Amino acid sequence: MAMRKPGYIFAVAALALGFVVVILGAYTRLVHAGLGCPDWPGCYGFLSVPQSESSIELAQMRFPDDPVEVFKAWAEMIHRYAAGLLGMVILGLAIFALTQRRRPGYPVGLSLGLLALVICQAMFGMWTVTLKLWPQVVTAHLMGGFATLSLLLLLSLRLSGSLQPLVPTRSVAAARTLARVVLLVVIGQIVLGGWTSSNYAAVACVDLPTCHGEWWPDMNFAAGFNVFHEIGPNYLGGVLDGPGRTAIHFSHRLGAVITSLLVLLLAWKLASAGLGKLAGLLVAALVTQVSLGITNVLAHLPLAVAVAHNAVGAILLLIMVAVNYRLRAPARHGYPAANESRSALASH
Repeated sequence: MAMRKPGYIFAVAALALGFVVVILGAYTRLVHAGLGCPDWPGCYGFLSVPQSESSIELAQMRFPDDPVEVFKAWAEMIHRYAAGLLGMVILGLAIFALTQRRRPGYPVGLSLGLLALVICQAMFGMWTVTLKLWPQVVTAHLMGGFATLSLLLLLSLRLSGSLQPLVPTRSVAAARTLARVVLLVVIGQIVLGGWTSSNYAAVACVDLPTCHGEWWPDMNFAAGFNVFHEIGPNYLGGVLDGPGRTAIHFSHRLGAVITSLLVLLLAWKLASAGLGKLAGLLVAALVTQVSLGITNVLAHLPLAVAVAHNAVGAILLLIMVAVNYRLRAPARHGYPAANESRSALASH
């Protein structure tokens, strides 16, 4: 059995913090606080949210076109503080990985890649504000958060030494191929969800299973999926007309149907390969996510449900990462853990 590597607890803590950051980001977006502070990295020129009469007056002098809304400013700054803390933790993981670079099999490259990703995330966080919620940047920032979370899970799994590769069989090989496809489909559906959110299209259709009472409503896909939006306008609240938003929302619905069918097929394949627990987790996450999506439409996007929809989407992605890690092909000359154990014995 593979031994747990140093830094495992540190990585799990970073994973938990990363999940909190993703949820805070979703909450900030859903309460329309993405521009709660019109500057970056501070807030109206302060390190924290201006609250006294004098500081609010000074803030309004500095940004006369952006009235101070303390609640939204705090939502934005708490998200920034948490993201900054996560960045420091990932920096610590990268530095620690460099000290362990002589240890066989230690994921140094993955740790450094995480650091590079979180630096890019900081840049996208800045552009989210300076480009006034430009949908392309907001969606990329969301995907960067999900990617960070996925890589933190992968780092935790590699450091844990658990979930060794399965004995190669025909059913395992078939499940492995399908799992890779489904992972890509889930990622695509999350991108669609991010595009829906960043263009404020979540309530473009408020009935089910039809949209505006029609099976194929009036839609403008060219406008809805125009990735060359003009830079300059304030995109808070969105700028697309009805048919453009409807096209985005409808596409997300169709994506949900395709994703659900493929995830269920994968769950069946996993159960056939002897991975009933993973299959059960996958189905549970899928059913919860679909239920939350339906509730969002019928109840007109309640805040708690919308935040939960983001959270369970992240969980579904993490389960898919774990599934693909579990189904990975064993090393050519035996399991990596076995090779590492032999190297450790040889060094003593």
